[in-house]
Amino acid sequence: QVQLVESGGGVVQTGGSLTLSCAASGRNSDIKYMAWYRQAPGKDRIFVAALNWDYGTPYYADSVKGRFTIARDNAKSALYLHMNNLKPEDTAVYYCAARAVDSEYGIPVAATSYAYWGQGTQVTVSS
Repeated sequence: QVQLVESGGGVVQTGGSLTLSCAASGRNSDIKYMAWYRQAPGKDRIFVAALNWDYGTPYYADSVKGRFTIARDNAKSALYLHMNNLKPEDTAVYYCAARAVDSEYGIPVAATSYAYWGQGTQVTVSS
């Protein structure tokens, strides 16, 4: 089992920056991929970014490419999402997710690919 706890959400103005953190505990050595998803009110949970835990190889949704950076600290078992040039449409609850199974198809994007989830942290971008 892997437990995930997000932090760092808040209210920021358009064009501002915010960094989210996700602390992993439990069987961290099993982690193969970690990801960030977000869910706006009344909408589905959508993929934001993910990385290969061993190599740090990232993958981004087109909507955040060039503005968001996913990173990890293996020693601290922590995942980060550095968000720059935030827009009102980035407003959502952001969730951290982890997968403990290798994927032969590359970094998983579907939410169903991740078995472990945090409770979420709210990000609000004011216009």
